[in-house]
Amino acid sequence: MDAITPRQNEILALARSSGRVGVDDLALRFNVTPQTIRKDLNDLCERRLLQRVHGGAIAGSGIENLGYEARRQIAREEKQSIGGRAAALVPDGSSLFINIGTTTEEVARALRGRSDLVVITNNINVANLLRSEPHIEVIVAGGVVRRSDGGIVGEATIDFFKQFKVDYAIIGASAIDEDGALLDYDYREVRVSQAIIENARHVILVADHGKLERTAPVRIAHVSQIHTFVTDALPSGRLARVCREAGVKVEEVLPGAIEEA
Repeated sequence: MDAITPRQNEILALARSSGRVGVDDLALRFNVTPQTIRKDLNDLCERRLLQRVHGGAIAGSGIENLGYEARRQIAREEKQSIGGRAAALVPDGSSLFINIGTTTEEVARALRGRSDLVVITNNINVANLLRSEPHIEVIVAGGVVRRSDGGIVGEATIDFFKQFKVDYAIIGASAIDEDGALLDYDYREVRVSQAIIENARHVILVADHGKLERTAPVRIAHVSQIHTFVTDALPSGRLARVCREAGVKVEEVLPGAIEEA
């Protein structure tokens, strides 16, 4: 296989810095046709340097997650709107789990200013967002802290969550298969998420539509174990049918929408 071109090198650098690149934006940037950019992206994907998604490509593969800061930049407005809608579904006076993820962080951000909440989390970023809130009690799980994203995982974390039975669980997933499988990369994180699902009365999945275009190797659960799915878009198809048949309430929210509790 030939060496990658200077343009492909720059595309790769852009993808790694921002998390995602789009065909049209790249065509304008390099003053070439969209077809040329598609060929570049396909070449980079064949080398497993990028992963193709609708309209462009992302940095990462099916066995390795993106860097945390890169994930924060992907679908930023969508995640903020999803976070606001999910937070609005949680009434004051509730207890809830919030697990690891950039979208679950947006839920925590939207919960600021709320009253009489007990938030139990294995996400240090969530704890930092809420720790100064006067009317929210924050409980942080014990376990091993991952340097990459501030997530807490391990056997101690699993045992910790099993001590509780809360009103709501806010969970994310790295990928969602069309058959309804919720997927992630780290087996330790998956086991924590499973404990969270098992010990909540109402489970809310938060994920933007880009998660439907990705894959990951470890199964968290099935969408039928979820009560509410908050997303920016769920195209009609197999997954939508699976949600409908399982009685999962799907909440679609437009990017930029502001929700109130």
